[in-house]
Amino acid sequence: MAMVEVKVPDIGDFSEVAVIEVLVKPGDTVKVEQSLITVESDKASMEIPSSAAGVVKELKVKLGDKVSEGSTVLVLETSGASEEKAAPAQAQQAQAAIETVAPAVPAPASAPAASGGTVEVRVPDIGDFKDVAVIEVFVKPGDSVKLEQSLITVESDKASMEIPSSAAGVIKELKVKLGDTVNQGDLLAILEGAGAPVAAPAPAAAPAAADSGPKAAPAQAQQAQAATSSVATPAAPHDPTKPPVGLPHASPSVRKFARELGVPLEEIKGSGPKGRITQDDVQNFTKAVMAGEVSTKAQAGKGGAGGGVTGGGELNLIPWPKVDFAKFGPIERKELSRIKKISGANLMRNAVMIPAVTNHDDADITDLEAFRVSTNKENEKSGVKVTMLAFLIKACVAALKKFPEFNSSLDGDALVYKQYWHIGFAADTPNGLVVPVIKDADKKGVLQISQEMGDLAKKARDGKLGPADMSGATFTISSLGGIGGRYFTPIINAPEVAILGVCRSNTEPVWDGKAFQPRLMLPLSLTWDHRVIDGAAAARFNAYLGQILADFRRVLL
Repeated sequence: MAMVEVKVPDIGDFSEVAVIEVLVKPGDTVKVEQSLITVESDKASMEIPSSAAGVVKELKVKLGDKVSEGSTVLVLETSGASEEKAAPAQAQQAQAAIETVAPAVPAPASAPAASGGTVEVRVPDIGDFKDVAVIEVFVKPGDSVKLEQSLITVESDKASMEIPSSAAGVIKELKVKLGDTVNQGDLLAILEGAGAPVAAPAPAAAPAAADSGPKAAPAQAQQAQAATSSVATPAAPHDPTKPPVGLPHASPSVRKFARELGVPLEEIKGSGPKGRITQDDVQNFTKAVMAGEVSTKAQAGKGGAGGGVTGGGELNLIPWPKVDFAKFGPIERKELSRIKKISGANLMRNAVMIPAVTNHDDADITDLEAFRVSTNKENEKSGVKVTMLAFLIKACVAALKKFPEFNSSLDGDALVYKQYWHIGFAADTPNGLVVPVIKDADKKGVLQISQEMGDLAKKARDGKLGPADMSGATFTISSLGGIGGRYFTPIINAPEVAILGVCRSNTEPVWDGKAFQPRLMLPLSLTWDHRVIDGAAAARFNAYLGQILADFRRVLL
């Protein structure tokens, strides 16, 4: 083991930038280029990535601290190598992120023909960043802008930055809008009556400037950086109850996270320093909307929260009825458990958003049940009791391998096929339904799966399941076991695309071609996402699963 100090890389002329977010804690395992902290200057916020991989041994900064180039962020315990060679690249990346707040040498096209003419303002050199999103537009046609006045804010995955004007004048035409993506050299605006662009070379000096070539750019970037580092009015704490002024106070990663969830940041009250919105704030807001505890402005305009039971929201349903139940007779009110609140919001979303279809079938498990009983007798001393659910998990893995679309997830317009088989199983607890996950079920035998199921079920009953125990499932089985019932329609556990429901098996007369024979039949209810799976594939999956359960030797094929 070796100890490595991770330091702030070269961030240009900026110094004493404030730490506004700490993304890791001692004991965390970090990868190369994983963001460690978020810092903020007057013009840009950026995330400082790690130059090495390892375990965080000691944090050297906290919220509110000021850091500069060379400041120690944390100490990592690595596996032996002193420091990753990625450090120089990281320094270049961070420097590129901060330098994009300042324009580079204006292109010849940006120079006005004469005072009172028009000038094209373009995106300056923004380093290695490509297709950065325009997240804020500060000006509109007809506005007068000064030299170095910010025109737009752009954002990459690691940093947000303001692009200043390279000239002064009146905006004749704006060439970008919110949501556009821009690159170096893209046209931002056309100015009328513009003065000379910043640091425009004199005509006599043009040949010399041309000869100097790339050497002039760094000096010009430093000069522009110094201009943009002038003290600006600090951003006010974000408060959704007040009229919006600019962007909500949040880091680039939090804004990206909110965009992916479709969460309106301007409606969230931040809990971080100076009212800054954190990732926890976004998650809590999302849960509250899904539970119907709060409404977004878009939902309120349509009659209520779409995620809970208080209204129809964007589905344009009529509001949920409000009834005084006590006037009809005695009542007792009990608050929902935390598990039911969380799972209820997820179930509501999945039931509404997934076009789900359910196939019902029966599997003959007569021989498999006899084998299960004999196996338990032989392993009585081991203390491991094999259940039918353990066999079902192995059978499902075989079916998922034969029909891989059932082991996939939708990601936008793409389908992600997973090359691992983690099977979730619904467990009933006193506080509500939870879904522990058997990881890498394809690599485990029925006895090992039974042992893990017993351990996870006990942790579930004791309320000791951790997030790792319930994450990563590619397919889920919901078993009502010996409770009863015949068929039901389980709700898909997004982002999975299918779920298998099983009920209590029953002995039934089955025609074998000559006579009716008593056979133990297991009801199967397969619910699937029709965006990914069609009816024929679902029927084949159920039929193949039934064949495996009828003759478990097929698992070996």
